[in-house]
Amino acid sequence: MSPSAPALFSIEDLRARARGRLPREPAAGALDPAVTPARGDHVLNGAPAPRAVEAARPAAVLAPIVAREDGATVLLTLRATDMRSHSGQIAFPGGKIDPGETPAAAALREAQEEIGLSARFIEPLGWLDPYLTGTGYRILPLVAIVDPAFTLTLNAGEVAEAFETPLSFLMDAANHQRHRREWQGLVRHFYAMPYQRRYIWGATAGILRNLWERLYS
Repeated sequence: MSPSAPALFSIEDLRARARGRLPREPAAGALDPAVTPARGDHVLNGAPAPRAVEAARPAAVLAPIVAREDGATVLLTLRATDMRSHSGQIAFPGGKIDPGETPAAAALREAQEEIGLSARFIEPLGWLDPYLTGTGYRILPLVAIVDPAFTLTLNAGEVAEAFETPLSFLMDAANHQRHRREWQGLVRHFYAMPYQRRYIWGATAGILRNLWERLYS
């Protein structure tokens, strides 16, 4: 199949693929600190230290796919430059899972708090694999379809900008580049999907790569 064909990325096709390939609940052991996620920054950089896996903080993100008539898009955010972690980077709306909170509730709450995306516009489809970041997070990504009638109100303390990128671009493996840079004295490898003036990389690109693996590869 040709990933450049726009019809491949219709919302109807996405919904059908998700039904057969994405679990409705997070994978067993997704939040177990003794289980090393199969996906994460370590995939391109070698096995993580057991203590790093155990200490990783549980988080959930929403991977929102907007049902635009002229082609589905992925809604992403540019984090504020004064954030304590991942400042100025492109990310999915999301954050830490509060005690007693389910991953789905956390993903929806964070989308509301960060960008004002109301749950009434969101149709959850299923979960990608847990993703372990080198900065100490165990991320559970919830894939969802978003009704384009939504409006956003950005939390300026967390988000500088929200924007959309064509799903057809992000789900084309030819656009999944491997980059590297030095971080804390070590050379780190990561996926990057530069689009126009946007530099989509790191955990966000890694999660998008997992979306491609699960639905379009």
